[in-house]
Amino acid sequence: MLSVFGRCNQSLLPKINLLSRQTLRIIENQPKTRFFTNNSNGWNNLTTKYRQNLFKKNSTVTLNVAAHASNQSKKQVGYWLTICGGMVFGAVVLGGVTRLTKSGLSMVTWTLFGEKLPRSEAEWLEEFERYKQFPEYQIMNRDITLTEFKWIWYMEYIHRTWGRVLGAVYAIPATVFWARGMLDRAMKIRVLCFGGLIGLQGLMGWYMVKSGLEDRFQGEMDVPRVSQYRLAAHLSMAFILYSLFITTALEQLLPAQAGVAKVARGFKALAHTTKGFVFLTAVSGAFVAGIEAGLVYNSFPKMADKWIPDDILAFTPTIRNFTENPTTTQFDHRILGITTLSLVSAVWLWSRRQKLPPRAHLAANAMAAMAYFQVTMGISTLLYYVPVWLAACHQSGSLMLLSTALWLTHELKRVPK
Repeated sequence: MLSVFGRCNQSLLPKINLLSRQTLRIIENQPKTRFFTNNSNGWNNLTTKYRQNLFKKNSTVTLNVAAHASNQSKKQVGYWLTICGGMVFGAVVLGGVTRLTKSGLSMVTWTLFGEKLPRSEAEWLEEFERYKQFPEYQIMNRDITLTEFKWIWYMEYIHRTWGRVLGAVYAIPATVFWARGMLDRAMKIRVLCFGGLIGLQGLMGWYMVKSGLEDRFQGEMDVPRVSQYRLAAHLSMAFILYSLFITTALEQLLPAQAGVAKVARGFKALAHTTKGFVFLTAVSGAFVAGIEAGLVYNSFPKMADKWIPDDILAFTPTIRNFTENPTTTQFDHRILGITTLSLVSAVWLWSRRQKLPPRAHLAANAMAAMAYFQVTMGISTLLYYVPVWLAACHQSGSLMLLSTALWLTHELKRVPK
């Protein structure tokens, strides 16, 4: 008789497979066969059985759909954060080129939503006249033409516009993801922090530029430039923001592989220490760039045929040498670079003896290769008297090296110790 029931209700089977409660109501309302007319308990048992199976299947499908939706949301958020990290990378590169071409002080005003782009010759002349009121023109660029001024102005304009576009690329999707409930509580806190950092970074950029517009350059030998302290703060914030974006994106898109064996005691600590030294070396590079310390002692490994130059502690008090003396800042950057390379080498050699997940080994290899390439670029930048393209590559290389270090420490999260 069940086969008779099956034939009579065959048209309902597709609906049953869709696990719709509506289907169950249809089943209950179907005319009973002669057998079930005389046996109402059989009919009730059958519908009860369908109800139980339907509940189980509905629960399973609901969980699967929820998990799928959660994974899709994570991927979308991860891709968005990766794009934001890439834009921070681009901002660092553009900022380095702007500084190397001495274009950063060409725009002497700042507004939150962007400066007006001059359209006519009269507007360009007005902008040029504003520039003439500040130290860079009065001390260094008295011979600059309007055409040359336009070039450096556009460089700074592109850098600022890129930063504002980054803000929009971050804020608009963040609002959409938040409104659609695609962010959990922890991610919401991160999103708010990231947004705050982006805003502070923009303000720090203008605060840095202002230091180069101040009337503190008196003599003809003075070089109008931004404060190396503010430059280092601006670069450090960019590196921190980039690190947060990339680390969070990796968590969403590429969860760490689980390790099957314990690693040696201290290996993870060494990897994190190496990451810290990569960051510290990059910050020291900001001080080198800020006071143009790369233009002194253009030899390697010695500095003017000496391992330790005579003027390394020429300033008083002594602590000023570490941030204001070109000789000392370059010496410190060399030492930090060599130390970082040694740490990376130690991590790589040690990783060869550990049973790490495949991606962790790949990250260690990538970090080692990038470290040696970065040091090679740094030495070449020094020996060739800081050409713009090579110096920009060296600054970009520091971010790439930091990326590999972030990747390695991410992959070690699930490795037992």
